[in-house]
This record gives sequence, structure tokens and C-alpha cells, in this order.
Amino acid sequence: MRQWVLSVPKRLRYFMQRDGAVLNMVLRIFLRVIAQSLQDHCAGAAQVDKAALHIGAIAFIHRFGSSLNGHVHFHVCAVDGVFEEVAVAGEADAQSSSPSIVFHPASAIDEAAVAQVQADLRRRILRAFVGRGLIEKTDAKEMLGYQHSGFSVDTGVCIEAHDRAALERLLRYCARPPFAMDRLRKEGAALVYRCAKQHSEPGSDKRGTKADELHLTPLELIARIAALVPPPRTHRHRYFGVLAPNSPLRAAVTALAQPAKQVVVQTEPATTGAGVPGVVPLGHAIPPTPEPATPKRSKAHYLWAVLIARIYEVFPLLCPLCGGQMRLIAFITEGSQIRKILDHIGVDSEPPQISPARGPPLWDDGGDAQTGEGVHIEPDWDLAAQPAPDYEVDQRVNW
Repeated sequence: MRQWVLSVPKRLRYFMQRDGAVLNMVLRIFLRVIAQSLQDHCAGAAQVDKAALHIGAIAFIHRFGSSLNGHVHFHVCAVDGVFEEVAVAGEADAQSSSPSIVFHPASAIDEAAVAQVQADLRRRILRAFVGRGLIEKTDAKEMLGYQHSGFSVDTGVCIEAHDRAALERLLRYCARPPFAMDRLRKEGAALVYRCAKQHSEPGSDKRGTKADELHLTPLELIARIAALVPPPRTHRHRYFGVLAPNSPLRAAVTALAQPAKQVVVQTEPATTGAGVPGVVPLGHAIPPTPEPATPKRSKAHYLWAVLIARIYEVFPLLCPLCGGQMRLIAFITEGSQIRKILDHIGVDSEPPQISPARGPPLWDDGGDAQTGEGVHIEPDWDLAAQPAPDYEVDQRVNW
């Protein structure tokens, strides 16, 4: 598995951030260029029809950077090669039989190949933006001539075929949330967020100053996180090629990932004693030892506690007091039994009383409400305890 990372200039990120169709357009172009590059670097698929070659990829759409900033870019984990669909010969019913798959690994994806992919992406993406009328043709021509155009393609991470632990770490990294809780700490009334990379903060000069941390108020932190929330009803993780859920080749491809069963035959030392139990005479073949068939276990039958531990890194069946392992006795859903258990352990079984919402604070001539025939309703709180505003509030709304 190879990770392909694409970043585009800030001028184009503006449209990708606000228009889902533009974002999908850039992602499709990126995947087509990846597929073309993999087909060109597969020696075994040089003479194969391009229509019979397929890639397998998972795309992760990131809308954030390392310093809680808006930065739309893509992480694509693609199988480092192409899959060839081979027609099954001699089958009476070809539609009912599962298709045959041949994998062609890619090779020689070096810096020159990545540079060619970056040049193709820059040209095709700018042409697509011009076709949609988002930028002018003269601006696209000028951006093509830049030495540092803002387009960046990185393929430095490549996972070997059987390194499942490294593959899991890569996928966890690609599917990470916008911020990490272990980088957030509190210093007095401010919140400090440690960035993975240095970022530029506004300063006296035009270039600003480099900083490793963000010092934010709670409201500023909420504002930054809210700006990174993706649009509703859109997928951040997308599957393409033979890994797509509706691909007819998915079952055949995933079957290739099953580990091969290794048959270990235990041999006895050679002796001349014929008829001795456990000793095979010379000149006779060693009969293979039949291994018990491993029952197939559905993924739905995995222990739920293990799945929670893999995600949250906390095993839910460990006692927080003694550290011993707990076991489930029963699932209780009746309200009366739940109340008895809560009362026994000293926990309130009734929900807390919600206080009614209080009115707005009243200041001097701040709007004494009048109801009825000029009757003033006195508030039920202490007027002296209400702080006065620091500045005059302008309640007019400018649309």
C-alpha cells in the first residue's frame, strides 16, 4: 500500500472548501492520474487492455491542517499495482462464476515518476477550473509558469504486503480527527494547543513569526473547531476501484489477502526398526497429517469489548478499582430493577430537577417589562447583584 498525498494552492482550496462538486472533481482527477501512473509502471500489464485493469484505493478527505487551520487536501491509500480481470474459460455460465483476478505489482515509482504525476495534476486541475469558469485562462497560464506553484504530491510512505501493524497505523493516521486531545493543555484561563508543525502568527513584519503553540480562549478554540466541521451528508472516506463496496471484483480481491495455510509435517528420526509405532520404514512416503479445519468466524461475532479497546485503547471489561476482569451477568432493561440497583449503590435513581430559565438581566433603564394595565413585574433576583455592561450595547441589526 502506498500513500499519495495531494495539496493544491490556496487559491483553489477556497472553491474546494465551499463547493462539494469542485472537491469531487479534483479527487476524480487525482485518482485517474494515480491509475495512469500505476498502469505505466506495471511491467506485467504492459500488453493488457487498459479497460481490464483496475486499481484499489481508499481516499481520505482532510479539511484541516496541523494547527487547527482550514486546509483541504487528500490522502489516498492505494494498492501499489493494478488488478487484471481475467475471463474464466470453459465455464458454462460465466455470469454465475466468480471472476479471476491477476495482480501486477508496480515498480520504479521514483522521484521522476512523482514529478510527472505532479505536473499532470497541475495541468489537468487548472484546465478543469478554467472549464468551470472559476479562474481565468490567463491566470491558469500564469500559475503553470510558477516555479513553486503550490501543487504538491508526496508518496514517501509505502507499506509492505504483510506488515499489518504498519498498515493499521497508516489508516489510523489518515482517518484521524481534526485535533488531538493530548496536545491540548490549560494554562491559567487560556488553552494551549501544541502544533505538529510550526505555523506563522501575525507579527509586526509582513511575514509574521514562527510559533509551535496556539494560545486560545475557550471561545476561540470552539470557533476554530467549528470551522473544520465537514458539510452534512458527505463521506470523508471513500473507496474506489476493486475496493468499492459495489465492485463485482471485491470478493475475488479480498480473497487474495487470506494468509496461506502452512502444513508442518513432523518427521521421526530414521531407524531400522520396522513395525515400531511412530516410525516409518525407509522407502515409504510420510502420510500427511490432516489438520483440523478452522471454523470460519464472522466479523459480526468479534468480541465487542476487543473492538472498543482497539478504537479507544481502553478495555471496558477491566474493573477501574482492582484492575480485575469483569464478566457480564445479565442485561437489565426493566425500570423497577434499575431503580433498585441504583438505590442500592447509592446513586440517585430520579433525574435531576431542571430549574426554569431565568429572564435577561435588567440594568438601569434597560427595559422594565410592562404587562397588563401598566403593572410592573418585579424580578425575583437581586438587582444589585447584576453587573452593569462595560460598553453601550447596540441592538440594531445590519443585514
